[in-house]
Amino acid sequence: MRSTRMAAVVAGVVMVAGLTACNGGKSDNAGGSGGGSGKSPLEAALASLKTASEKTDGKKSAKVDGEIKNGPSTQTMKGAMDWSDGMRMDVDITQAGGQSPVAGKPMKALYTPTAMFMNMGAAGMPVGGKNWVKYDYDALAKKMGPAGALLKDQMNNNNPNRAMQLLIASGKVKEAGKEDVRGVQATHYTGTLSVSELTRMQSKSLSEQDLKALEAQLKAAGTENETIDLWISSDNLLVKKREQMTGGATTFDSTVYYSDYGTKVTVTEPPAGDTVDFDKVSQP
Repeated sequence: MRSTRMAAVVAGVVMVAGLTACNGGKSDNAGGSGGGSGKSPLEAALASLKTASEKTDGKKSAKVDGEIKNGPSTQTMKGAMDWSDGMRMDVDITQAGGQSPVAGKPMKALYTPTAMFMNMGAAGMPVGGKNWVKYDYDALAKKMGPAGALLKDQMNNNNPNRAMQLLIASGKVKEAGKEDVRGVQATHYTGTLSVSELTRMQSKSLSEQDLKALEAQLKAAGTENETIDLWISSDNLLVKKREQMTGGATTFDSTVYYSDYGTKVTVTEPPAGDTVDFDKVSQP
């Protein structure tokens, strides 16, 4: 029973990682703001994304509505996030498909800069009489190895502009036209990166050893490439992001919508007396 609870909690952590994309380094050659005349298509795309990255980051909060398809399972999330001082988020997560023990049961999840809290009691799976399970990101990093170290960094520093930073740093992006995104006219940008490129552009907080091990983990899973699609509104804000990993036996497809930038987000940790540590859940 504890193993099924653990699986549900891990799914919640991974869901949020998908909402924000991998961490990309900033490029000093991204060009100025805006498309401008005399620029090549690549230079214009990089400049537009740089402007959108700065504008989106400066908003500090937004409502989020996302879905991740990971093999036979799907997780949806809806709520709001604040990245003004670390990452804070208040969302409802619903899982479907696969072997999830909480399929079809919406669960409240709270995220702080150091830990995630999931209300398993709401899904009819309280632990030791307590409703909330706490997952400390340091503990997650220890359990998952290099991938956990990366996930910890993402959870500590989440914000929607990271996917833009990654494409800017890669220099592999092109405009794919204008599209309507839930009633908002937006410009579509796309780029595809190899596993080696993805791992080389991760956070500087990861050691060379961790980067090599992370690349090996991804390749062992069969992952070859990740395609990132971004939709930027006329006021230079990210309104939609899609990430697709290819090459593995299990498909990964994440789509997230962002809206109501600047919305107020308040996250209060659950009472300690109604919370159990994840390590206790995962023990046999």
